[in-house]
Amino acid sequence: MVDKQRDFVLRTIEERGIKFVRLWFTDVVGTLKSVAIAPAEVEGAFTEGLGFDGSAIEGLTRAYEADVLAHPDPTTFQVLPWRGEIDPTARMFCDITTPDGQPHAADPRQVLKRTLAKAADRGFTFYTHPEIEFYLLKSSQFGADGPEPVDRAGYFDNVPGGTAHDFRRRSVRMLEDLGISVEFSHHEAGPGQNEIDLRYADALTTADNIMTFRTVIKEVAIEQGVYATFMPKPLQNEPGSGMHMHLSLFEGDTNAFFDAGAQYQLSTIGRQFIAGLMKHAPEITAVTNQFVNSYKRLWAGEGESKLGEAPSYVTWGHNNRSALVRVPLYKPGKGQSSRVEYRAIDSAANPYLALSLLLAAGLKGIEEGYELPPEAEDNVWELSEGERRALGYAPLPASLDHAISYLEESELVAETLGEQVFKYLLLNKRAEWRQYRAQVTPYELRSNLEVL
Repeated sequence: MVDKQRDFVLRTIEERGIKFVRLWFTDVVGTLKSVAIAPAEVEGAFTEGLGFDGSAIEGLTRAYEADVLAHPDPTTFQVLPWRGEIDPTARMFCDITTPDGQPHAADPRQVLKRTLAKAADRGFTFYTHPEIEFYLLKSSQFGADGPEPVDRAGYFDNVPGGTAHDFRRRSVRMLEDLGISVEFSHHEAGPGQNEIDLRYADALTTADNIMTFRTVIKEVAIEQGVYATFMPKPLQNEPGSGMHMHLSLFEGDTNAFFDAGAQYQLSTIGRQFIAGLMKHAPEITAVTNQFVNSYKRLWAGEGESKLGEAPSYVTWGHNNRSALVRVPLYKPGKGQSSRVEYRAIDSAANPYLALSLLLAAGLKGIEEGYELPPEAEDNVWELSEGERRALGYAPLPASLDHAISYLEESELVAETLGEQVFKYLLLNKRAEWRQYRAQVTPYELRSNLEVL
């Protein structure tokens, strides 16, 4: 099968006149890396890998073990539509190995593959479906009032002649050309904010698709003279951008979350999976929400229902959009679509690591038989602090510093990510917090300079 896939790639390169092939992989933070090779080098890359200095990549290797190899995955071959017919270019995602051919412990794609293998050993296949939000701005530059969005539209608004219509249409067409199926696209609640939902796929394909999605969105923005950002909260008084992730486990062709006779048609395995997500949510938040700015999104809704879409407390509910984990409305006759939705994750998260930890947390709940606490039936934000405390609704970390304190004590995260990725994440996030903490912000100057 692998030989057939490689032959298909080599034949397509020749037939389509491909001039460059980009080999893609990500660093630990989730930044896409790319190296272009000539078509004549692709066959050698398949058989031997492409060597490079891994110590120059964030978190990949230490200086004394710098040499690594990138092995292109032929199943991910796609021609890049934005390159057009001038110097046609294709891409493939890569797995990173050590010189002796072993999977590299610090390759995020390998981290997800390891976690998926553990699920497979238990008979599960992990399927995911992301709702990806982002902002379109007139420019990456900003003045005293912050970035300027391309429109002032709101949720599901139809704006005749608006930038977002053409942008979404072009983006969806380009994604489909890349073999990435799109379910929905629409204007979101914030001015200039948009959402595009990708169809269900296995988790590894989803992670690859998210990395491709971000690149497509950036490329279309450049083409149309605007700027796209996946920053969790770029506008102070507007909603942040999340990546609600729908999750399900299958045993063969059977949805393991579906039980026709259970409440919400949610099986015991599904309930235990949610319990695992909830129990381990605080310790995985530094990965699902990895930037200082992430916590401006998670906690923006306090006292402001307009901004309260992001969850801040560890709760679950049926169709409750203030909950961390939501059980979407069941559609009669569609038991195979049973799923749960994790709502905290950012659009800027490293999808390989985030999906690894969501799966690991859910599997832990199944293995240990975690009990699911009572569901949250009310809007969590509208409750008083005392009411939330009485109901046992624990908060998610309120800052990156707070999240790091949970992360560094987590056996689940350390085991899932592996020692090297775990240590690098801690170093990277601690450094970001130190740099942020040292800043003197415009808020402080406005509030204090003249009165102190």
